Parts: sequence; structure tokens; C-alpha cells
Amino acid sequence: MTKQSVQGIREGLLKKEFSAVELTREALVFAERENPKTNAFLLFSAERAMATAERVDAKIAAGEEPGLLAGVPVAVKDVILTKGLRTTCGSKILEHYIPPYDATAVERIEAAGGVILGKTNCDEFAMGSSNENSAFGPVRNPAALDRVPGGSSGGSAAAVAQRTAVVSLGSDTGGSIRQPASFCGVVGVTPTYGRVSRYGLVAFASSLDHIGPFARNVRDVATVLEVMAGRDPQDSTSADMPVPNYTAHLNGNARGMKLGVPVEYMKHATGETAELINQALEELRKLGCEVRDVSMPATDYAVSAYYIIATAEASSNLARFDGARYGLRSASSGTLGDMYRNTRGEGFGAEVKRRIMLGTYVLSHGYYDAYYKKAQKVRALVTRDFTNAFQSVDAIVAPVSPFPAFRIGEKVDDPVAMYLSDIYTITGSLAGIPCMSVPCGTTKEGLPVGLQILCNHFHEQQMFRLADAFERR
Repeated sequence: MTKQSVQGIREGLLKKEFSAVELTREALVFAERENPKTNAFLLFSAERAMATAERVDAKIAAGEEPGLLAGVPVAVKDVILTKGLRTTCGSKILEHYIPPYDATAVERIEAAGGVILGKTNCDEFAMGSSNENSAFGPVRNPAALDRVPGGSSGGSAAAVAQRTAVVSLGSDTGGSIRQPASFCGVVGVTPTYGRVSRYGLVAFASSLDHIGPFARNVRDVATVLEVMAGRDPQDSTSADMPVPNYTAHLNGNARGMKLGVPVEYMKHATGETAELINQALEELRKLGCEVRDVSMPATDYAVSAYYIIATAEASSNLARFDGARYGLRSASSGTLGDMYRNTRGEGFGAEVKRRIMLGTYVLSHGYYDAYYKKAQKVRALVTRDFTNAFQSVDAIVAPVSPFPAFRIGEKVDDPVAMYLSDIYTITGSLAGIPCMSVPCGTTKEGLPVGLQILCNHFHEQQMFRLADAFERR
């Protein structure tokens, strides 16, 4: 199982080399044995996984189409709802919450034969860049156990890197798929906003949240995205756009593509990260791509704008966690007001409280225009930068992070330094365009570094074409 790809598993099942039940049983045993090293999984779902595997085997025995993800072991970030399976969002406030329904993405994964092994650890309510904000302990990077895996989808990235899952689902608000993918040395995709339904994704910042896949190769992430993508009547923000066959044209050929490198991004990249990115640009030239500089003038304001918009939306979205309806309810409360205060005080961690307070402040009377409204104007400028750039280039290539994975505890007491680790990923999130991270090498210490690829809205197929060619180089 540790060496299998999505395509390899499907072919093995159809050739009767093994059954989905055998594969699932082996995957569960291996994942449970290896998990203490990284703390990537918070929960395993053996009963549900075996039931799905049995359905896949039954379809194959009956000569039916088993699905694009037949028998594939999948890990799901614990901010994505799974019916009957605990979903905590990495928070004490939802430690015992069991959802009554599945997220649309989960439904589509299982309908395609994907086997949900369990739920993965994450920063609380997806708020963090290191996976150190989880109420259930940090995740360790499989590439170096003293390092962070990135966040907030660190558990999902670590599970794929550790090979305890073949593919996984994460969520991305400002880089929470691409940055962990870069830190762990796997492929991670943030699709166009609206390409994948957010129904069943616990909201952090509704105008920025995406669900996306992790895998160990480009073809696998393309297959998972194809399964999940498409209009969902239960999510009014999901796009009514046709979903192409993303793997049909992955032939390793990117010749003739015009690529832009933002000068504003590269001025922050230093050391081995910059060296590896520059080497990747040379490789792209050898593949027949034309690489040129482009300017993204609003980049320097993106981090400030993002942390105003995201925290404002978080302040509104997290108001529902008050002890009145579901989740934790404080036992030490004499009045309704005390219950609200005590429940949220006991249930939320420090980073979540910090963002709620910041978001409430920027939305308050007298500050809305000065902060939130101005941040939305900057967001429009960031989007315009990409629109202008895509008039002359097919894709933009850039670093994912200014540095590789840092040590656990290194930045935990400096929130601003932690926020700046997302400086290259936030712009794509603000614009709502498809972006991905693909491994481009390792530092002298063996730490992975990712190359970020960004394309115009709904141009995931073009993004995968370039990533596939780069991966095969």
C-alpha cells in the first residue's frame, strides 16, 4: 500500500491482484502503527472503511464500474464533516461533536470508491501555519520529526508524506494546503474558489475557504479533484462550470507555455529556498517554457488585507459556538451570559481567541471603513494584478514559502512571524484562483521545498499540465 498510486490500486483491483478489503485492512494496520510518530491522525474509522471496501469489491465482482478512486485509502482533515464520525476541528469546543451528515466532498469521494481511513489533525478551526495550534497536540513532519508539517492542513499533508494514506483532503484559506505540501514534500492543490463545494466544511472565512487534495504525484491530485469538483445545489457559491477530464492530457509536455515570475515574490526569497526555486525555473526553461518577470504591485499589502478579511469573517462564523446548540457547554455558569463567556473561554485556544478579537475589532463601529472596507479594496487590487499578469502569461510560478519547515516551537510565540510564512500563498487565496505546490527539491538538511504554480480562474487543467511536465523532468 505504501508504494501504490490511485491508478496502481485501480489496476490491481481490476486484475484481481488484491481486494479492496485486503488493501484497507493493511492500510489501517499500517496507519495505526505509524501514527504515534507524527500524530497526523486524530481518529480512525475502521468500520466505515471496511464497509466501503466491501462495496467496492462487490461492484468489481458484479462487473460494475467501481469508481475512479476504487479502494484508495483517503484521509480527511478534521474540519470536513463526516456523518457519524467525530469532527473536532482540532478544538476542545467540538471534542465530542458527531455530525449528522457528510460534506459533499466526502460523499463524492466515497461514491467514487474512496475509502475513508480517518480524520487528520489540524490547527484549531484551520487557524495556523504550523499545526501547533491543535488542541490535541502538534503534528510532526515525516521529513524531520523535530519540524512542523505546515498548517493548517498539516495532518493531511503528513499522512500522505508518511504514506499512511494514498491521498488526503485538506482545506485552504490562505495557503493551508500549499504550505504543508511544500514542507512535507508532497503535491497539494487549492482549486478555484467555487470549483469544489464547501457544504460540510466548517467555516473559517467563507469567502476564502476551499477544499483541496494532497497526493504524492500530480496525476493523483488531478483525479481526486475531478471526483470532488462540480456544482452543488447545497452550496450557493459553488460554480456551475463543466469539470474536464484533468488527467486526459497529462503527457509531460509543457513546451510553449509562457510563465511569469513575480519580482515582488522573489525579493523575499533567500538562501536555499531561492536557490531551489531558481533551479526549478531553469528546469522549466529546458522543458520549452518561456519564463519572464511580471510585476504584482499589491503583493506587499496582501498579508495585512488577508488577516483583516479572514479574521472578520472568522469572528462572524465562530459566533455559533456558544454552548447553546452543540459542542462544549461550560458546567460552571450561573447565567446565560456566563455560559457564553465560559464556554468560549474554555473551549477556544489562544490563536482562535486572538483572531476572533481582531476580527471583532475591525468590524466594530468606527473601524469598519478604516480597516475592513480598505482591506476589501486591496483584495480587488491583488485580483487585478493577477488579471493583468494572465493577459501575457499562461501561469505564474513562485515559491510557496520563504523558508522550509521550521522547528516545532520556533515561531509559536511570535504570531506576526508565523503570519508572514504565508506571504506567497495569500495572494492567490485573495484572488480565488487555482494554485498548487509541487516538490522542487530539498535543502542540504533534507527539508522539502515546493514550487507554487498559479493559473487563471478555472484553468486547473493548464496548471496540472505544467506541474506534470515539471514532475517528470
